[in-house]
Amino acid sequence: MKIWCFSFIGLGEEEEERNSDISNLDIRYYFNFDNKGIEAMREGILGTGSKDAENDESELVFWEPFGDGSSGGGDDRPGLGFQVDDERVNATDNNENFNFNIEFEKKSEDLLRWIDDLGSSSTGGGRESQGLNVDVNLNLGLGAEASSSLSSTVVQGREDRSRDSQNKRPKVHSLSLDWGSHFENEIHYLSPVHEHVGDEDMPNSISTGDSARKDSDGTLKIEDLEVPMDLTDDLLHMVFTFLDHIDLCRAAMVCRQWREASSHEDFWRYLNFENRIISPLQFEDMCRRYSNANAVNVYGTPAIHSLAMKALSSLRNLEVLTLGKGQLAETFFLAITDCHSLKSLTVNDATFGNGIQEIPIYHDRLRDLQIVKCRVLRVSIRCPQLETLSLKRSSMPHAVLNCPLLHDLDIGSCHKLSDAAIRSAATSCPLLESLDMSNCSCVSDETVREIARVCVNLSILDASYCPNISLESVRLPMLTVLKLHSCEGITSASMAAISYSDLLKVLELDNCSLLASVSLDLPHLENIRLVHCRKFVDLSLRSSVLSSITVSNCPALQRINITSNNLKKLVLQKQESLTSLTLQCPFLQEVDLTECESLTNSICEVFSDGGGCPVLRSLVLDSCESLTAVSFCSTSLVNLSFGGCRAITSVELRCPYLKHVSLDGCDHLERASFYPVGLKSLNLGICPKLNVLHIEASQMVSLELKGCGILSEASINCPLLTSLDASFCSKLKDDCLSATTSSCPLIESLVLMSCPSIGPDGLLSLRCLSNLTNLDLSYTFLVNLQPVFDSCLYLKVLKLQACKYLADSSLEPLYKDGALPALCELDLSYGTLCQSAIEKLLTCCTHLTHVSLNGCVNMHDLNWGFHSDMSSEMLTYYWSFDPSSLGDVFLPTEHSDRLLQNLNCVGCPNIKKVVIPPMARFVKLSSLNLSLSTNLKEVDVSCCNLCFLNLSNCYSLEILKLACPRLTSLFLQVCFSHSTVS
Repeated sequence: MKIWCFSFIGLGEEEEERNSDISNLDIRYYFNFDNKGIEAMREGILGTGSKDAENDESELVFWEPFGDGSSGGGDDRPGLGFQVDDERVNATDNNENFNFNIEFEKKSEDLLRWIDDLGSSSTGGGRESQGLNVDVNLNLGLGAEASSSLSSTVVQGREDRSRDSQNKRPKVHSLSLDWGSHFENEIHYLSPVHEHVGDEDMPNSISTGDSARKDSDGTLKIEDLEVPMDLTDDLLHMVFTFLDHIDLCRAAMVCRQWREASSHEDFWRYLNFENRIISPLQFEDMCRRYSNANAVNVYGTPAIHSLAMKALSSLRNLEVLTLGKGQLAETFFLAITDCHSLKSLTVNDATFGNGIQEIPIYHDRLRDLQIVKCRVLRVSIRCPQLETLSLKRSSMPHAVLNCPLLHDLDIGSCHKLSDAAIRSAATSCPLLESLDMSNCSCVSDETVREIARVCVNLSILDASYCPNISLESVRLPMLTVLKLHSCEGITSASMAAISYSDLLKVLELDNCSLLASVSLDLPHLENIRLVHCRKFVDLSLRSSVLSSITVSNCPALQRINITSNNLKKLVLQKQESLTSLTLQCPFLQEVDLTECESLTNSICEVFSDGGGCPVLRSLVLDSCESLTAVSFCSTSLVNLSFGGCRAITSVELRCPYLKHVSLDGCDHLERASFYPVGLKSLNLGICPKLNVLHIEASQMVSLELKGCGILSEASINCPLLTSLDASFCSKLKDDCLSATTSSCPLIESLVLMSCPSIGPDGLLSLRCLSNLTNLDLSYTFLVNLQPVFDSCLYLKVLKLQACKYLADSSLEPLYKDGALPALCELDLSYGTLCQSAIEKLLTCCTHLTHVSLNGCVNMHDLNWGFHSDMSSEMLTYYWSFDPSSLGDVFLPTEHSDRLLQNLNCVGCPNIKKVVIPPMARFVKLSSLNLSLSTNLKEVDVSCCNLCFLNLSNCYSLEILKLACPRLTSLFLQVCFSHSTVS
């Protein structure tokens, strides 16, 4: 038997949704359509294929309606005709066929055009038609709304009854409900989605099509198309436990199995209608259908009194009831007496009765009662089993309690309750363990003493914002949590009463403006807060389990003494008056004393070995401006910060495991000793007044002294050091450099820019650095480079910017004697070398890859288009030295390729002509920068690999000839318009 089941997406009202690609949806089914299959789909939609369907009773064509298609009788209306099998013939007789409205017809035309496109794209000129892969979505409608979501698409085939009977599955018994008559109403008030679903529209299960074969007549063979995805009821039940009521209703629209699974009573134990519009009739229907529900929430619904009464009368197992935002008559509170299963009642933001009468709340089994933000004159509560009661923020001047088992009482912010009423309510509950009377401004010490006398098990007390409480002569031995925020009566004398609470774990004293000192020895204290206590001066705490201390914005605090075996982190930021800190905390690891401006040098003893913090790893002393000379000797410190400590002049650190140190802003530091430390890098360039430096760091690889202009004494012992930047260390001398190179043999990069005191002896000491590849001697007074040539045999980068005392012959060893054979980058910017020396260097040193001649005033031309006699002259330089002395160095020949890649001649004021012909063989040259050369008139360049050419601000440029096929960037900003370009 062949069944065709096509479910098309109901196209939305927006044009973008009408034209959306069906393949972008969640659950996909793939069909292979040929031309005949697509024609069959056309005929099915137009109704022209009904004859074939009539001739074959075994063939079923089922179409799910678009949009808001409604069911009804009448065959005269143009619509979608389909045949049904024996199981559906009764539904057909009862006018269950779907008719389509005008909107559907318009959408059908769009769908037909889409099918035409599929048909046309699936055929090729003269070739056999290929199967078309169509991506169809099965949208379950979970979480979607009717105005924007697509209708559910179901690919349905008839199940094989024999297969179903053979594969028995364990069943989860579900309720037998009349979904045909009730589901529409339920989806209306539980979910924004509103669709009509009937039994005849429900597939038995969900199946997917993997591939399809064609019969001889070209139709799809659906038996081969079906791949069952039928989940067992137990597995489906498990999945549905993660869905809320709205999603359960949407899932029920997929198929019969899902509908039955979603209606299981396990999912409807809690009827939640919070802030939803539901009529009493609908609510009554839900209570009748789910009579075993044990929790109801009608908070924010219209007519809460009527709904609550129906819940009490209809649900015999009701245990939890939540309601609010409305008015409750006295009859409701009388009715709860007969609801014997009720255990929890929550009423929020409601008015009881007419607001001026006494409301009795009597119940024998009620355990939890929450009356929050309610309006009532007087309430009388008699619940012998009640354990938790909250009257928070309720405006009632009188409350009578008869709850002998009450453990938790919350009367916070009950401003109208008098002191006597609070005393009477609390003392009527002798088993009370937790009491919240915060914001009850009328509470007195007498009431607290009476509560402490009667409620001997009281362990949690919140008396915040009670200005009349001082706790003097109050004894609360079982107290574990005490909150006293903004209690103006709390003073240092109150600490004597608190010290009797040996079991106290949490103490909060924020905004106690009269509190001057706290001295407590409590063995179980774990957490203490002292924030915005403006007169607080002295803190002394002793507790072996203390783990959290919050002290903030206490401007008068001067002394702190803490003893704890459990404290790991201490933050005392912005304590401007703190001068004394004593710690006995063997497990303390982090301390932050930022902006404690009054701390003196004695603080170093606290955090050094033997100071009471043996495992301290991180210490922050930023902006402690009273520190002048700091000295730490610690075998545990790893991170240390002195940022912004401008008064520090001396630092001495003996911390072998120190990995990070910050000296930002220590601009008055004169002496620094790091001996020994575990630092890997150190930047002292931000300390311009540093004069004496001693470093012993076995792990250090990078040291920056850039800007230490008066550094004259430096002892650096870092055997793994690879980078040293001593720029602008103008007083650094040869003996210091010699000692450094001897103790740091692995240096690879050495920057001695603007170190005029370095002479030939210091440069000769560089022979100890066998790994030196980068040397910067810019802005020095060097006259002879021979010490460099003799010492730095493996140098790759040499920078000689502004070395104006170098003789014109100082570079001759580079191209005559084969000095520095590995050199590839040379910077001669702002030098005074003559034109001839530059030409010889560029002509003969063909192994250079980067050359910078920026600002060279003696350079007039770069002309490699010389005559033959010039070539001969250049060749004399090639062979005037013994070639064997170069070893493996490449010897240039007249036809050798140059390795130059980057040439910079920026701001050369006297250069007029640049000519680089092909015969110069600059085959590697990729970047040429001649910008700001104001007298440059002619540029003629032929380089096959040149990509970048900058001629910006060359005002005098007249001729520009380029033969550079790979040029991608050419800059000609501020060049005269009369230039000739070719």
